[in-house]
Amino acid sequence: NMSCFAERLKELRRERRLSQAHVAKAVGLSKGAIGFWELDKRVPNLDAVIELAKFFNVSLDYIAGLED
Repeated sequence: NMSCFAERLKELRRERRLSQAHVAKAVGLSKGAIGFWELDKRVPNLDAVIELAKFFNVSLDYIAGLED
């Protein structure tokens, strides 16, 4: 369920008080991509999800919304 991913990504970013631009730069993506994913307008590829999970130090299952 991608809307779980969108919510989880936004939550992780806000908890750490990071801008979309900061996260994008840290993982080598565009700010626009982060914005689209948080709005559930686009679906990231697996490589991007892996980089985000590493950046936020969470599991793939957690960032995908498969576990709490």
